[in-house]
Amino acid sequence: MATEAEALTNDWGGGVHPYRVGHRKLGMWLFIMSDSLTFSALLMGYAYLRASNVWPTPFKFYPSIVFSSIMTLVLLSSSLTMVFAVSASAKRQLSAARKWIIATAVLGATFIVLHAIEWKHLIDEGLTPFALPHEWAEKWPGASPLFGATFFGITGMHMFHVFTGCIYLLVVAARVKKASHEDVEISGLYWHFVDLVWMFVFPLIYLLSIQA
Repeated sequence: MATEAEALTNDWGGGVHPYRVGHRKLGMWLFIMSDSLTFSALLMGYAYLRASNVWPTPFKFYPSIVFSSIMTLVLLSSSLTMVFAVSASAKRQLSAARKWIIATAVLGATFIVLHAIEWKHLIDEGLTPFALPHEWAEKWPGASPLFGATFFGITGMHMFHVFTGCIYLLVVAARVKKASHEDVEISGLYWHFVDLVWMFVFPLIYLLSIQA
């Protein structure tokens, strides 16, 4: 009976200590949980404002949605390169792990540049945190000026996470020969979290705001 129980726990992989986890990985999980609550509150606040006000739907399929879809593709690609980095680290192929981590950071930086271009375009049109462009105000009379505040607030918060993630990844890449596999795993956890958040931001803010 005892042997059967041992076989089960060994197959499961958690052994008899299911909560054994390194303190750094535990810290990252706790950070991710707390940050998830922050983004959840922001997105629920956005959804409430959107439902309770006249809300503009200014994004044309081309170029706005196509451009933001390219941004999404870049970010998803960075998740794939991060998977390759963690896999290479697990096999102790440290040079390959470093290359994949740097590739992930480069894709993250590309996402930021594309996002900055999008922001500049919207700001040039006249969108500010508390005012809509004149053309939008005419097209959607009575529309809430909070569109800009929520758009810049949520996407800016996400962009800040991508930026700090790029710095984090470059530090891990520089120390990859001294760092443990767990360090690479932890950086991967953070990066996948950042990508996952975008999977909620993109449909809620962009796809639901396609101009009819």
